[in-house]
Order: sequence, then structure tokens, then C-alpha cells
Amino acid sequence: MKKLRRSMLFLPGANAAMLSTAFIYRPDSIMFDLEDAVALREKDSARVLVFHALQHPMYRDIETVVRINPLNTPFGLADLEAVVRAGVDVVRLPKTDTPEDIYLLETHLERIEKECGREPGSTKLMAAIESAVGVINAVAIARSSPRLIGIALAAFDYVMDMQTERGDGTELFYARCAVLHAARAVGIDAFDVVWSDVNNETGFLREVELIRKMGFNGKSLINPRQIELLHNAYAPTQEEVDYAQSVIIAAEEGERNGLGVVSLNGKMIDAPIINHAQVVLVRAAASGVRR
Repeated sequence: MKKLRRSMLFLPGANAAMLSTAFIYRPDSIMFDLEDAVALREKDSARVLVFHALQHPMYRDIETVVRINPLNTPFGLADLEAVVRAGVDVVRLPKTDTPEDIYLLETHLERIEKECGREPGSTKLMAAIESAVGVINAVAIARSSPRLIGIALAAFDYVMDMQTERGDGTELFYARCAVLHAARAVGIDAFDVVWSDVNNETGFLREVELIRKMGFNGKSLINPRQIELLHNAYAPTQEEVDYAQSVIIAAEEGERNGLGVVSLNGKMIDAPIINHAQVVLVRAAASGVRR
């Protein structure tokens, strides 16, 4: 069973107070941001802060992600050098337009891992798609590296590129479908865009319901208040939990009895149904039954 990644909380890399305490909020992943959330004059100091935060003992049981600056900026490679040596779990590459962007990142990663003694391939990647070109190349990007654990859609730059603006979700429909299908075709995770109006919980939950039904694994968040709302929305109902438990019991019984075909209530249970039941139970174990 793959790691549960419903919530990925953005933390500005220059905010020392947040970096030192954010683990208390218990998102599935913590994302330290060295890119858009950090002013140019603070890039170097933010990198140092994130380097030390990554080694904090309280972050050892939370997946750590760092959004570095693009490699074609003066900061990207320095970011990568620092966070890989500090032990980051996942590097998020912003503005990924082509597979070549990932190939270049991999080349540097291999060298840095070798130099600092990390196991080759242990640093995982996430590609952030933020343009029309990136959306068109989503499948190729998703296939570009075995290090990729997921691809994420980032809304602000994408809607600017499309010469529109954030609205009711219509402006993101094609991009969401493209990113999601690319992720599923390759067997990696898909992450939805940030909801920036933190005071509009109704709108946030409406969007979460949409992306949950579409099949996204989770969502990037910018405020800790959104974590519990998101986790509850992704939690299964009691009815779903009961059915999932029945599926697992029937599958285990069939395996013990050497049955090639297993049925429950007259319906055949195959691998996709069993896998979905396992996901339901993992989500229930993580956040209980939906309230």
C-alpha cells in the first residue's frame, strides 16, 4: 500500500517560527517552500533555515518535501545541493514543462547523492505542472523518472498562461483531467491546486469534494486550518468502511481456500475492488469515519 498523501502543507522557507513548529499540525507531508513564498533578498537565508529544519527530530516521521527554485535561476542548484544533503524525502520541481526538466534534475541528484553518501535514487521527485505546455506534456513528464512519486497541478501560473483567472473550476477542468490521467497511467500520485481563500471554508470543501470524486490523491494547502477539513472530507463513511472490511475478509478467505474467483453478495471481487477497499481502510485508520 502506497503512502497516504491527502494533505501537503506549504511552509514559507523564510518563516523561522513556522518551520520550528509546523510538525504539530500533522499533515501527511510538509512542503518547505524556497520559491514563490520567499523574497529574492531572503533566498539564501531561507535555504539555511530549511537545511536545519529538515534535520529536526520532529520531522523524521513526516514526509518532507521542498519546492526548490527552478534550475535555470541563480538559486535552484544551491537549493538542491542543500536540501538533498539535509535529507529531504521529496524535491518538488516548479514550472516543469518537459521531461528534459526532470532529466536535468536527475543528473544533479545522482551526483549530489554520490557526494554526500545518500543511497542512489533515495531522493524522490514531484513535478509541478504550471503551464499549457506542461499540461500537454503531462504523460511524458509522469513517465520521465522512477523517482517521481507524483505530479501536481499549480493553478496561478497555469491560468495566467491560459489568459484567464481562477473561477468556479471550469478554467482548470482540462488541466485537472490531463494531470490525473497522466498520473494514473504511470501509477503515481496526483495533487490538486492550492485553495487560497482560507476564510471561505464552504468553497474549499466544495473543491475538495470535486477533486476527491475525480480521483486526486490529495491537495496542496497553505493554512493548517485546512488540514482537518481535508482529512475529514477524504475519510470514508461508516458504510464504506463496513463494505471494505467485508471485501478484505472475503478476499482473504478465498486466498486461504485457493479460490481463483471470489464473490461477495453475488458480485465478483477482483484486484481493483480489493485495492480500493485497502485504500478505504487506510484512510479510515488515518482519520476515522467521515463526520
